[in-house]
Amino acid sequence: MTDAKNQTAIDMDRALLDPGSVFATPDAVLIHDTLSKQQKIEILRRWEYDASEASVALEEGMPGEENDLLRRILLALDQLLDGVDVERVAPSKQHGISGSDIKSK
Repeated sequence: MTDAKNQTAIDMDRALLDPGSVFATPDAVLIHDTLSKQQKIEILRRWEYDASEASVALEEGMPGEENDLLRRILLALDQLLDGVDVERVAPSKQHGISGSDIKSK
């Protein structure tokens, strides 16, 4: 996991595949110095999808425990994007943020 203000390069493939294995929190993505804004957005979007999947599984009775990871990911994306429209949701049960709702600023 990365430390705050980490300036070392990360394994981007691993970070995209399993963000939680590289970063302790969504805020750790935000403060990582070697990542571009676009890389941070992509990592958080993928983490958001994974967290949404876990939330749906929990809702449907799969074992696990509730946490606020999805909310923290959305707050991190909100900081990067100067606003995320959480009222508009994708047509799936996961309600992922659509690409059109995420614009580089």
